[in-house]
Amino acid sequence: MRWGVSVAYWPWFSWDEQVALARRADALGADSVWVAEGYGQEAVALLGALSALTERVRLGSGILQIPARTPSAAATAAATLDRISGGRLLLGLGLSGPQVSEGWYGVPFTAPLRRTREYVEIVRAALSGERLTHAGREWTIPTPHGRGLGKPLKMLGPGAVQERVPVYLGVGGPRTVAQCGEIADGWMPFLFSPEHADELTAPLLEGIATAGRQRADLTVAPMVPVAVEDDLDAARDALRPIVAFYLGAMGAKDANFYVDLAVRYGHGASALACQERFLAGDRTGAAAALTPQLIDTVTVAATPSTLEKRLGAFADAGVDTLVATPFGDRPAVLDALAGAFA
Repeated sequence: MRWGVSVAYWPWFSWDEQVALARRADALGADSVWVAEGYGQEAVALLGALSALTERVRLGSGILQIPARTPSAAATAAATLDRISGGRLLLGLGLSGPQVSEGWYGVPFTAPLRRTREYVEIVRAALSGERLTHAGREWTIPTPHGRGLGKPLKMLGPGAVQERVPVYLGVGGPRTVAQCGEIADGWMPFLFSPEHADELTAPLLEGIATAGRQRADLTVAPMVPVAVEDDLDAARDALRPIVAFYLGAMGAKDANFYVDLAVRYGHGASALACQERFLAGDRTGAAAALTPQLIDTVTVAATPSTLEKRLGAFADAGVDTLVATPFGDRPAVLDALAGAFA
């Protein structure tokens, strides 16, 4: 198992922290550094900056949001980032959720399976260097609308360095995970529980088999909040705000993928209490509603003496790259991870 680092997004991490952590991860031998995207931070610009501030670590978008840009624009960004980083790009893509897609980007959250599949097809076609055409239900390129002057174009310039830029998908539902197994190079789940790995990865393996692929063709790379403290409860407390945020803010009351996941894990009472308090404006109470058992299920809360065992559970669950989002003393978390993996 390899390890990577997510420097997430503002306001959880400042720009100065993101730079410092990316450089530290590069020096410590991490496999990859990942930058998230949301309504307030655009990942392409940050990845471009980090490409000039790091030397060998791979750089991943974790994730570029599909409603934020057309697929050909995503391909152009990918080719540019791969070129300026010397072939280090990992292209993570995802649909986000209905609230963000419709409330921020103004894009209806419809047909997620078809929309994702067509998007990946167009991105790969554009990166291939061939003239771009696509006749789908979500996108038609060239468009038949407008002035009728559109013609198939191919990417100007040298394009990407890598012959095939790896495409990762940040998806969580059984059907979308199965499709990920069919079409993607990597899977980036969030709130992944190694204790429930068989259930979580079953659709992925089905998709891999459906496409006639091998398990080795795809990288399982969950994003995992990590805190390492001398006291285990202090590590859990460092992780409470981020878990509460996803259970409370990243979805509507009856349409939150992460709450649904916690319910599947058997921690529904804690997750629903957290969500209720968060939506009522009580973020402190929401964090306090999380049981130690729920936190331990979806994060790595560890002491220096328990970290290796906790990481081993992810390796045993079939994880290929653990992408750690560090909390608490963040540089110390990276140092501890480097030591454990060494």
